[in-house]
Order: sequence, then structure tokens, then C-alpha cells
Amino acid sequence: MSSGRVNGVRLHWEVTGEAGEPLVFVHGSWADHHAWDRVVPTLSRSFRVLAYDRRGHSRSERPVGQGSIREDVADLCVLVDHLEMAPAYLVGSSFGATIALRAVAECPGMFRRLIAHEPPLFDLLEENGGARAALGAVRQHMEAAAALLADGAMEAGTRQFVETIAAGPGGWERIPADMKKTYIFNALTWLDEIRDPEALTIDLGSLPRFSGPVRLTTGDSSPAFFRLVVDTIARNLPGAEVRTFAGAGHVPHLSHSAEYVESVTSFMSGGAGTGG
Repeated sequence: MSSGRVNGVRLHWEVTGEAGEPLVFVHGSWADHHAWDRVVPTLSRSFRVLAYDRRGHSRSERPVGQGSIREDVADLCVLVDHLEMAPAYLVGSSFGATIALRAVAECPGMFRRLIAHEPPLFDLLEENGGARAALGAVRQHMEAAAALLADGAMEAGTRQFVETIAAGPGGWERIPADMKKTYIFNALTWLDEIRDPEALTIDLGSLPRFSGPVRLTTGDSSPAFFRLVVDTIARNLPGAEVRTFAGAGHVPHLSHSAEYVESVTSFMSGGAGTGG
């Protein structure tokens, strides 16, 4: 594990694998670079893999004051440049997928291909009349989790988020104990993230700046609002393909790691892979 000041903040990262093209992972909210532990060992046989703790998460610095997704995007682009890994293949999950989508639009020359899984860009559903019920529900769930965290109920707020948005009922009990501790430790960073007015939206018109191939992924067991977001992005990003992981939810890199590795490997090598 390495660390250093990048874009004015101390970040921790790990590079695995000595050969192959650079492959960069961006984790979602609550988690850290260990979110990718089930897929990195296999992928590092073919790629030089970078996984890092985003600012405010685990071993990376948690700056004082309101943060911004713009800072996360800048951290990613500066870190890739700092480690001389550009142009890199890029993979993002959940909020990490939102960061990745913004990064390829803002720093398009630094990345070759992108895989983005279920970015929580819920504000994109505002104009979708058929999504109003789903959008209202997810906002209520997020507000409930945020209220608990703001009151200092860290475990209860984290559990509320996991069971109503990320994993569904019973999801908290299925999470390993060490991962629960990580989520609770990083909970205040999620609270900070959702207070950023830009966190849940993106300029769809900026996405075509990136001309590289894009794969958007979703799980057929995820809450319906994630698929609505993915479909909205796909309609606005010419050439983007959508892959659905059968039986998977919001974290296929954990629940369906072999299929996830196949998806990354085939897509980054230029193949179509399997799935639909």
C-alpha cells in the first residue's frame, strides 16, 4: 500500500500486477479499495491494477468542511497522471461510477474504456414521469439514513441505507463483520457526499466528449431505480452498451466475482463478452 499527497489531499492506494495495461478501480460510497479484493487477484494477472481509498474513506484523508464530487473527479485524474498510468482502463461502481463518468468527460484523453455499474444519479429521473414513485421512495430512504447519521446513530443509519437502497431487506446481516465496520467508519463521508448539490446528477451533454467504448452494467436483482438511471445514461451516450448481471444486485464484484472478472476482461480486451 502506498500513500502520498495528490490534489492537495493524502490518499492511500495499491497497485497490483507488474505487467499489462493499467486498470483503475473507483469504489462506491461507504467502502474503500478492499471492495475490489475478490476481483483484483485474477485481474492483476492481465492488468496493472490500481485501487485506492477515495478522500474521506478509510486510510485516506478526510478534509474538514463540505466536500464536492468535483474534488473526487480531480483526485482520480491527478492520481492516474501522478502514477503515470494514463491512458488507463477505468471501472467504477455506484458513486464511484458517477465519479468515473464525470472523469472520462472531463479528462477524456486519460482513459481508454469505461465500465460503470449503477451510478446513483437519481436526479436524472426528475423528468421521467414513470419514475416518480421510485424516485420518491429512494429519496425517503436516503433522508431516513441521513437523519439517523446526523443524530449520531451510525450503525442504524448505515443499516438503513444498506437495507433500503443498496442490498434490500436482510442485506445488513449478509455483510461480513469487517465490511460493516468499514461502512460505519465511512458513513459520515456518505452524509457529506449527498449534501453536495451535484452528487446525484450529471451533465448528460458532457458525456459524448469521451469517444472510447463504454459498458454500463446493472443487476437484475437491484432496485428498479438503478436500471432507470442506467437506461437514461445509455440513451444519451451514443455507442454505450448495457450488460445485466443475472441474479446480481448492486455489488456484482462481490456477489458474482467470476462473472464480473469475465465482463471486465472481455470488454477491456475489445470483446463483446456475454450477458445482455
